[in-house]
Amino acid sequence: MAEVVWPWQYNFPPFFTIQPHAETRAKQLEAWQQLIAIYLKSNKQSTIDIREASNSPLFNNTSINRKLSPESILTILEDMAKSGKAAPVDKSKNVWEIYWHSLDEWGNMIYNWANINGMNNTVCTLFELREGENSVREEFHGLDMNVLIKALKSLEMKGKCELMEFDYNQGVKFF
Repeated sequence: MAEVVWPWQYNFPPFFTIQPHAETRAKQLEAWQQLIAIYLKSNKQSTIDIREASNSPLFNNTSINRKLSPESILTILEDMAKSGKAAPVDKSKNVWEIYWHSLDEWGNMIYNWANINGMNNTVCTLFELREGENSVREEFHGLDMNVLIKALKSLEMKGKCELMEFDYNQGVKFF
């Protein structure tokens, strides 16, 4: 687990209570969104389960004895969803995918990598993208498979690639 540099707000008790004043609340939600993205990125995680999240160091600052409630976490995640930075995985909105880059940004990152590496008109397995030697230095290396597929689907909708399945494997052909 990577060391997180906590912002000053993290040690400010009111940060752990959603503020009623609209302007203050907007700034608070933005600060939480940035913190969530940085924390998950540094730990190579892309999901949050609200039922367990209150016990995570992200939402539970034991040094000031403050914990964000599940309802507050949901408020933040719903706000993130408005800008395409999060999406619920289940209908009950307990489990959420978090995108520290939007799906379009992930897709563009992968597409640029494919172009630079001469992958146009060739098939690449999703395993190669996520785990291959050629992508080790890329930010998408090790990306959650569901997020990877959604990013590739956004590229596919733009006509930049085609997702395919073959021999119990999944791949992508870039155009």
